[in-house]
Amino acid sequence: MRIDLHCHSTASDGTDTPAELMRAAAGAGLDVVALTDHDTTRGYAEALAALPEGLTLVTGAELSCRIDGVSLHLLAYLFDPEEPALLAERELVRDDRVPRAHAMIAKLNALGVPVTWEQVERIAAGGTVGRPHIASALVELGVVPSVSDAFTPEWLADGGRAFVDKHETDPLEAIRLVKSAGGVTVLAHPAAAKRGRTVSPEAIAAMAAAGLDGLEADHTEHDQDTRTRLRGLARDLDLLVTGSSDYHGTRKTVALGENTTDPEVYGEIIRRATGAFPVPGTGGA
Repeated sequence: MRIDLHCHSTASDGTDTPAELMRAAAGAGLDVVALTDHDTTRGYAEALAALPEGLTLVTGAELSCRIDGVSLHLLAYLFDPEEPALLAERELVRDDRVPRAHAMIAKLNALGVPVTWEQVERIAAGGTVGRPHIASALVELGVVPSVSDAFTPEWLADGGRAFVDKHETDPLEAIRLVKSAGGVTVLAHPAAAKRGRTVSPEAIAAMAAAGLDGLEADHTEHDQDTRTRLRGLARDLDLLVTGSSDYHGTRKTVALGENTTDPEVYGEIIRRATGAFPVPGTGGA
């Protein structure tokens, strides 16, 4: 059983539509795929309508958080997407992305980079605007060779020359909100240092005490030593361990199913969730 619990569509910063993502997941031999767009659930309906027979969809989102001055992402699975408090917080985070993008574009213009809002908006194609869209604009302009090369202190990394803060939820509050909506929480890529500062073990322990369910240890940005260390931390804190691709289509050089989650861990995530349930495909459009 092949299970990938972290994938993005054009509803945020992926390049596959939700329907295309479902077909690609089936084509990659996955049995279970999670749709975890940034701070939005707008891709759910299209993904469900196109869900192929033999593929199960886990609905979710990747929530933007900050603790001790460090940005982090919290994967939330199988929550009630209409629960009012969590919905309001997602909307607050999402709405702040547009003025943030404008401010980052202004910084890039001041650095001599002729990126425009119209260019970024075209690349986002209606999805939740984020740094990867601005990074793609830098690639189009020939400023950097790839999206990942834009996430450096020279450009868009946390604290970089063109970086601008946005509203981000305290993860302890985010965990509470997701739990209240019947969901399950996993800290995404907790040691992905190339993105900027990472959260401390003490902060992860505080999240575990607040009800965090797991750590995403198997991730393309974690080497083997890091994965071993995260597994040890998860064991000490009694947390689940997941693995995922963090697939973004052509925006990143990572394949669906590059990392996967153990079926027993997946079963435990389902057992803990009360807000929604995985949807088995019966043959979509």
